[in-house]
Amino acid sequence: MSRSSEEPQAVASSDEGVMAIQVLDRATRLLDALAAESDPVALKDLARSTGLHTSTAHRILNDLVIGRYVDRVDNGMYQLGMRLLELGSLVKGRLNVREAATDAMRALHQLTGQTVNLSVRQGDEIVYIDRAWSERSGMQVVRAIGGRAPLHLTSVGKLFLSVMDSRQVKSYCARTALAGNTVNSIVTPEKLEQELNFVRQHGYARDNEELEMGVRCIAAGIHDDSGKLVAGLSISAPSDRMQDEWIARLTETANRISEALGHITSA
Repeated sequence: MSRSSEEPQAVASSDEGVMAIQVLDRATRLLDALAAESDPVALKDLARSTGLHTSTAHRILNDLVIGRYVDRVDNGMYQLGMRLLELGSLVKGRLNVREAATDAMRALHQLTGQTVNLSVRQGDEIVYIDRAWSERSGMQVVRAIGGRAPLHLTSVGKLFLSVMDSRQVKSYCARTALAGNTVNSIVTPEKLEQELNFVRQHGYARDNEELEMGVRCIAAGIHDDSGKLVAGLSISAPSDRMQDEWIARLTETANRISEALGHITSA
């Protein structure tokens, strides 16, 4: 007797779960349809593109409007609401480039056997914020985590200089006087501009013993969801061990980290 009284309740609970999933699926379809359009969309067009009955689409849209996930504009059209922007900002704020890069950096280090660095820009310098390396890298770590180096002497620094306009680059040259560390250091604005043109053309940057003799680096940029360059990923190796074959894998890794931050890389 007890068993028979419990079975209808279980069935009802199961039915409610299925209905909840259906509503969520339909709401997602409506949000995706709105996201696909840059302008507000009419109810009938949303119903047609999602395959929903007009009354069903209208009912779900009303709930989404109440929750501010969708806005109803004056002429009865619909567009994505500000609540989605608020939620997106929360997610973006929690994304951390260091956390997004950790596993990819380790994989790249295992592939190359060389030191992999993650750096960001602060003023006229880069700051090393993380590193994947081991004793088998064949070299001592040039800069500790938290260490700094001038933009024009490093591969990552050149990435940041390459996205500046000519006025900003000239200002940087004037402030720093392009002081060098080695005989290979770039110390003239003309030579720096040539190097930055290389970066813009090839999509990666290089350091040919310009910061430290005996050490070469290659770097690729990491971008956030707005397309802004937020960090650089670099491989440092003894000069005689650097391989051009690593450039493609470095770029792929940087793109993968960028995608984890919401950036859509071009095909």
